[in-house]
Amino acid sequence: MAGPFQATPGGGAAVALDEVEISILRSLAVQLLELIGPGDEPADGEDPLAALFAEGPSEPPADAALARLFPQAYGDEDKEAREASAEFRRFTELDLRARKREDALVVVRTLDAVRPGPDGGAVLALDTEDSRHWLGALNDLRLTIGARLEVSEEEEGEESPLYRLPDTDPRKPMVMAYLWLGGLQETLVETMMP
Repeated sequence: MAGPFQATPGGGAAVALDEVEISILRSLAVQLLELIGPGDEPADGEDPLAALFAEGPSEPPADAALARLFPQAYGDEDKEAREASAEFRRFTELDLRARKREDALVVVRTLDAVRPGPDGGAVLALDTEDSRHWLGALNDLRLTIGARLEVSEEEEGEESPLYRLPDTDPRKPMVMAYLWLGGLQETLVETMMP
């Protein structure tokens, strides 16, 4: 498994990865991009300023993973909260989707730029800005996998039944990825703290 992220001079971070880890991270980021969907680029001849003021959806996503990535702002306990959430979503979701796409694209691009050495290992070095994008993407990947695994806040700790899955359980690879991404996320956060 990958080593922890280490702080680098200038506020960046670096992590040692092997070819398999690079491939897994890249694949997960591409899948995240597919889940989030393409951005709404203005059509040829269309006013790009008008696209800035486009309204997004007002209904929460039906997909559980997307619902975790784009949660209700004010809950859905009553009609008033649902209406406030719909209004908030209408004006913020497109920007949030664009930011999440940008985060995942930075992961793909930085991984594509890494050149493994003869031993198959490589060091991924990130500047401060790329570290922020990576942190966002790692969080989104964990939220997505957690939703697919139906992880609740109560199941996050070491007492979770997910930690004791037999190797034959088909969820085991996703659980391993979830835990691995959590470790990467934690060490990246630590490098970014003053």
